[in-house]
Amino acid sequence: MATTADFRNGLVLEYNNDLYVITEFQHVKPGKGPAFVRTKLRNIKTGKVLDNTFNAGVKVTTARVEQRPHQFLYKDEYGYTFMDNSTFEQVSLPEAMVPFADLMKEGQECTILFHAETEQPLTAELPTTVELIVTYTEPGLRGDTATNTLKPATVETGARIQVPLFIDTDTKIRVKTSDYSYVERVK
Repeated sequence: MATTADFRNGLVLEYNNDLYVITEFQHVKPGKGPAFVRTKLRNIKTGKVLDNTFNAGVKVTTARVEQRPHQFLYKDEYGYTFMDNSTFEQVSLPEAMVPFADLMKEGQECTILFHAETEQPLTAELPTTVELIVTYTEPGLRGDTATNTLKPATVETGARIQVPLFIDTDTKIRVKTSDYSYVERVK
């Protein structure tokens, strides 16, 4: 059991007979009335996001989960296949359980959450940033750097992201996985 004071991003809760992970939370203390906590909960099985408000101090049931390092091997008609780095066991996850899958390339290191009691895989998590090569983008104009203008680009995994004008094809860039945003060029 945990209270709303224990909330943090990534905490897994048992709520409405399902498992949810907290993606965002905000503790609110209005001038009039009791304090409460606004949360965004993502259903681990379906990936749907639910906005919920908890009264401050309410007890919630947490689920015990384990994070294990895995390596992404390939995608087929059954979903995404990962290999445990220590035991070399393979785990296959359906597409709904792999968020931001279009930023994942073969050989990518990631973390898979397992329910501790049932040993059931719950979801795959990518690192906060990934390094990808731009396969196609329109050429940028020289000297057009007065404003922070972005242009669309396609990376090696097929994902489309927005990059600054000075990024060209075959440039290696770092992308933030949570919102598909450009971070920096990789040397």
